[in-house]
Amino acid sequence: MGFRHNNVLHANHFHKDWQRRVRTWFDQPGRKLRRRNARKVKAAKLGVRPLTLLRPAVRGQTVRYNRKLREGRGFTLAELKEAGINRKEARGIGIVVDHRRRNLSEEGKQLNIERLNAYKARLIVFPKKAGKPKKGDSTSDDLQAETTRTNLPIPDPYVHEAPRKITDEERSFEAYRTLRISRADARYEGIRKVRAAKKEEEEANKKK
Repeated sequence: MGFRHNNVLHANHFHKDWQRRVRTWFDQPGRKLRRRNARKVKAAKLGVRPLTLLRPAVRGQTVRYNRKLREGRGFTLAELKEAGINRKEARGIGIVVDHRRRNLSEEGKQLNIERLNAYKARLIVFPKKAGKPKKGDSTSDDLQAETTRTNLPIPDPYVHEAPRKITDEERSFEAYRTLRISRADARYEGIRKVRAAKKEEEEANKKK
């Protein structure tokens, strides 16, 4: 620390009790084990229910991330209606509902309707009393079926093509040149229309 000119000297206090203000993480491994055990206990309490709730597949925000599919907050009321599921009933069978979300594309809506239908086909609702099943509970045949606790995965957004040879037409195609020409055509379309109309008008005047 340097001193220059005729200024007041610093009165730094270096003898503070800093040990009391230090945060240590020596309990991190113990916490990790405690969280893991808590997850096991919670999973055991859930019985045969899925470990996570069913959520919709949505696109990420902004141009950077909208090519990716991720889990959203909840299904829209329109998606539930198309799938034939009541919104109050949905919460009881592990489906999350988001009344604020709106469907902006038919493709995204259809994807989530298919997701709901696939979930419905796999769903087994055990009756509270074995002897008295209520409306919507699974039948005896379904109750004997194998159960899984993993939820439906997010579908792959890309349609993967098999490898193939590049055709001569594709090889000779000039992408950059085509883009520049189409951009120029779009830019000068209005001016060219005005010129063509002016020329026709001049020719019509000459004939008179």
